[in-house]
Amino acid sequence: MAGAGAAEATPVLRSFTVPAGASTEVALSVNGQRHVVAVEPRVTLLDALRERLRLTGTKKGCDRGECGACTVLVDGERIKSCLTLAVMAQDVEVTTIEGLARGEDLHPVQEAFIRHDAFQCGACTPGQIMSAVACINEGHAGSDAQIREWMSGNLCRCAAYQNIVAAVADAAHGSRR
Repeated sequence: MAGAGAAEATPVLRSFTVPAGASTEVALSVNGQRHVVAVEPRVTLLDALRERLRLTGTKKGCDRGECGACTVLVDGERIKSCLTLAVMAQDVEVTTIEGLARGEDLHPVQEAFIRHDAFQCGACTPGQIMSAVACINEGHAGSDAQIREWMSGNLCRCAAYQNIVAAVADAAHGSRR
């Protein structure tokens, strides 16, 4: 037990009130660039990316976190941006599909999706690619079964799953070289 007078660390919680319909400024770091946007506190990261920053590569699918079309990376970890408030994304690095390529050089996962025709209609593709990047980085691309399991939060209406699994395996194999 701490001695008398020892101060225990007490977390400081800050709260603020924003009147209904009012906006607050949010600083977002997206694809290596800092942006300050005014949003209502209820605005999702997905809507802030698409509607405020005009980064429309991230798709709005089900808007309930079920399909994975809105998957982005936050500090390298995949999240569903439709379930994340923009105000929650301050002080983190957000990577969208627009941030994967380096100039004209596509990310190895993007190249693998092209090689394996894993696009189909393309609505799910950005989320699939972002999730695939995380799946590989997390070390969950050791087998087709493992890839299927760790990509199961992303749905493809065109059922291009075999092509997607092949693309993820290909990119994972290439990234180990």
